[in-house]
Amino acid sequence: MRSITIPATDEDPEPIVEFVGEELAKFDCPQKALYQIEVAIEEILVNIVSYAGLSDADGVEVRCEVLDDPLRVVVQFLDGGVPFDPLAKADPDITPEAIMEREGGLGIFMVKKMMDDVSYVYENGKNTLTILKRL
Repeated sequence: MRSITIPATDEDPEPIVEFVGEELAKFDCPQKALYQIEVAIEEILVNIVSYAGLSDADGVEVRCEVLDDPLRVVVQFLDGGVPFDPLAKADPDITPEAIMEREGGLGIFMVKKMMDDVSYVYENGKNTLTILKRL
């Protein structure tokens, strides 16, 4: 599993998107799946920067591995911020009326809908959010 570490206060998903894209370029990744993975990366990164309580000196490690048979990508986000399980919250009300009144709160919900599996664990002082997408 390859990894990259970026500053914990950097909301720019491009370095992570490029890193994961390089791994997926070795395989024939469908464009739709690539787009969904990119959206998930952006939403997760914004969540970490917004809620982990990390400083400029802290980093977010992102690990990526493409597995075969069946072909799928696993991306893990690790940070040393305060323990926070974004999957513990109930899914939001997505009726048109509720969406019009809501500010935020849909990012992790979208990630859960676009990925085939999303899991969270807090171990050894680290939040680890893992996404899996079948290709």
